[in-house]
Amino acid sequence: MSRAIGMVEYKTVSTGIKAADLIVKTAEVELIQSQTVCPGKFIILFAGDLSAVRVCVDAAEKNYPESLIDKFVLGNPHESIFKALTCTAEIENVAALGVLETFTAASIIVAADHAAKTAEVDLFEIRVARGMCGKSYLLLTGSVAAVTEAIESSCKLIKEDGLLLDYAVIPSPSKDFVNTLI
Repeated sequence: MSRAIGMVEYKTVSTGIKAADLIVKTAEVELIQSQTVCPGKFIILFAGDLSAVRVCVDAAEKNYPESLIDKFVLGNPHESIFKALTCTAEIENVAALGVLETFTAASIIVAADHAAKTAEVDLFEIRVARGMCGKSYLLLTGSVAAVTEAIESSCKLIKEDGLLLDYAVIPSPSKDFVNTLI
C-alpha cells in the first residue's frame, strides 16, 4: 500500500464541511487541512494509503458533485510538498526563482508535485488560496535550467485543464527581494 494525499475543493463552506465529515467516515485517512479559503471556498487535504485516499475522493465527488471545483489523488507525493505547504522549507541559496500561479488550490499541489519530480528543484512555498481570491501559487528554486524545466513541464500539465493563470522564471533574483519571500 502506498502513502498518498488527496484533496477536494468546494465552492461552498457548508458542502465542504459535509464532505470533510464524509471523508473521515469513509476510510482511514488523516486530515492535513480542512478549512475555509478565499473567496469562501472550502478545501480538504488528507493523507493515507492510496486506496483509502482514492475511495474518499471518489465518495466526496459522488455525494457532492454540484459544488466540487477541483480534486486530486497523488500516490507517493514528493516529500518537499509538506514543508512547502507549511512554509518550513529551509532554503540557503536561490540561484533561480520559479513561480507558478493557478486558479485552484488542488491544481497548485499537483503542479508542485510534478515540478519536484521533474527536475532537481526545491519547493519552498505553496500558497493555497489564502488571501488571493481563490488563486494559488508555488515558489521553487534551483539552477536556471532545472527551474525552467520544472515550471515549463508543470505549466504544460495543468494548462490542459485550463487551470494555469501565470508563471515566471527569474534567473539570479535579488537576495534582498528573496529574503522578503523566505
